[in-house]
Amino acid sequence: MSFRLTSHTLAQHVFSYTYSYIQPSTHTHHSTHTHPSIYTLNTPQTRTNTHSIMPKAAAKTKTGKVEKRRTKKDPNAPKRGLSAYMFFANEQRENVRDENPGITFGQVGKLLGERWKALNDKQRTPYEAKAATDKKRYEDEKAAYNA
Repeated sequence: MSFRLTSHTLAQHVFSYTYSYIQPSTHTHHSTHTHPSIYTLNTPQTRTNTHSIMPKAAAKTKTGKVEKRRTKKDPNAPKRGLSAYMFFANEQRENVRDENPGITFGQVGKLLGERWKALNDKQRTPYEAKAATDKKRYEDEKAAYNA
């Protein structure tokens, strides 16, 4: 037997359960199987249901640990420093798009990753220097922000 739930506004917090008959479905999955009668659950407001108005408990993960809610980030906090790869990707992204018109967003990232892996240490040096400078900038701004 299957049921279809129809509800009124949840803001009213009051429910009573009655069942009303709906015409059985004429659709069959197999020639020997037919659907039983289908009922719907109507919810006129006459009886309280305390489960619908209880506050939500802390969410648990599959392992049973309680999940902590994230706090909102301060929009005035300094932005983290970019990695060497991000400096490379920002510089090369337009080149990849020009060389491959009609390329999708995911394919651009894939090509950039392949190009980054193909670089030797000497070619990566300028990007690593930029990353070190940006990391220093972040640490200085963070120290000033926390002071």
